[in-house]
Amino acid sequence: MSLLEQYEQQYAALIAEITAHIGRLQQSATERNELCNKIDGSLSEAQELLEQMGLEVRELNPTQRSSFNGKLQVAQAELKRLQTEYKQTKDKLRSQSNAYTTLDLSGSGDYYEDVSISNDQRQRLLENSESIERTGNRLTEGYRVALETEALGTQVLNDLHHQRETLQGARARLRETNAEIGRASRTLNTMMLRALREKVVLYGVGVCFVVAVGVSLYLTFAPSTPAATS
Repeated sequence: MSLLEQYEQQYAALIAEITAHIGRLQQSATERNELCNKIDGSLSEAQELLEQMGLEVRELNPTQRSSFNGKLQVAQAELKRLQTEYKQTKDKLRSQSNAYTTLDLSGSGDYYEDVSISNDQRQRLLENSESIERTGNRLTEGYRVALETEALGTQVLNDLHHQRETLQGARARLRETNAEIGRASRTLNTMMLRALREKVVLYGVGVCFVVAVGVSLYLTFAPSTPAATS
């Protein structure tokens, strides 16, 4: 596993942890400060991981760099969304605390009573926190699916690149084979022409030999011409 893949796994785990902590932030008032500290630390760590990933991406070849740049942009958008959601959640909790924690100044003036949150309001808060947690889980799952899709796309591109190289090699071998066949064809044609010429010459020599033999036999056995009488 490469260093960049390790960074990706660490970042995905941090995103899931931050999302879960933001969901718990509205449920547990006693752990709120501790959760805020954890979220702040996790957000800082996630930002550092993104910076390290950016440095690693610069060292990749152009094909891989294009693919990982897309992943990096998705990761940056996800971190920015979580930072915004965390800020909005803290602001919402602060406004709710100011609205529901009031003092009852009626009576003697020295007696103070905290106003508790009604059951309906508590139920709405629980439903809102559950909805936020479900949304965070869906976003985390969507981010994981996006990472898997990017990895699959990278693998497909690598396979296509390998197949292209294989096809180019096959074309080169086919061109070499065609050239060899062409040379063999020319050599065969030359040999056939040479054999044809030799055959013609042989036939010509045979014909000449037969004619010469015929003429010789004719001259040998032909009757001599009678001498003219004086």
